Amino acid sequence: MKSGTVAVVGRANAGKSTLVNVLVGEKVAIVSPKPQTTRDRILGILNEAGAQIVFADTPGIYRSRNALTDSMMRTAENSAKDVDVILFVHDGHKGVSEQDVSLIRHYLSFGIPMLIAYTKTDIMPEEKIPADAKFLYESGIQCDVVPVSARKGKNIGKLKRLIAEMLPEGEPLFPEDVISDKSQRFMISEIMREKILLKYDKEIPHGVAVIVNTFKKREDKPVYDIDLDIVCEKPAHKSILIGKRGEALKETLSFARKGMEDFLGCKVFLTAFVKVKEDWRDKAALIKELGYGQTGE
Repeated sequence: MKSGTVAVVGRANAGKSTLVNVLVGEKVAIVSPKPQTTRDRILGILNEAGAQIVFADTPGIYRSRNALTDSMMRTAENSAKDVDVILFVHDGHKGVSEQDVSLIRHYLSFGIPMLIAYTKTDIMPEEKIPADAKFLYESGIQCDVVPVSARKGKNIGKLKRLIAEMLPEGEPLFPEDVISDKSQRFMISEIMREKILLKYDKEIPHGVAVIVNTFKKREDKPVYDIDLDIVCEKPAHKSILIGKRGEALKETLSFARKGMEDFLGCKVFLTAFVKVKEDWRDKAALIKELGYGQTGE
């Protein structure tokens, strides 16, 4: 059978996590329209007849602003250096620039077989696709370009087949019932962060981390007790997260609880407290304490 690893790389907001979720057929990575949603490398494992494809979803390429972003960029870079295939995800509706070509060339220089997933074709004129593919070819990008729409499912089957064909023969890397290398506890913290990203504006969501203190299923009934710390960078951010009379936090927790219940398949009793750790994204010790940067070291 075919078996191997695929690094999913590209600019922030290109649609990498959405595409990985659709390829795997399960939610293995959180999704929001904001940059820096993915902070860690997350494996999503697809098992099909004759093939196991292990996708490594990575942080989006983004201009570094602090120690956390530095760590994220190291994670993305290092994750693409020891795989069987690189899947470069490009946001098609933004067109193709010389900077995009330069970034694609950078990953091609690793000497690893590569495909380009040209995404979001459902929100752009179809006639732009051949022109962009021609521009890439004339710029010396000698790899297949697959136009896809994760939202509409367009060309997803074709993309899976092309990736499988590029993988080596070998035994499965994971048992068939495993869909991710991340624990349920990790996904609960990510779902909480996803809902914060969707609920709050501007810089506040990017300065938030989530710590799971309690994650326990009751013995007498199908209910999980979950207690979280939501860590932010400034007292003013804490006030905004909580809101007047706690209404903003209550609304966000209700939103998050529904996502957790959908993920776990049972009821959730959720509690959370907001704490301040001043400018934690610029402090390496706090970044590690909050669980980031382990893959990129």
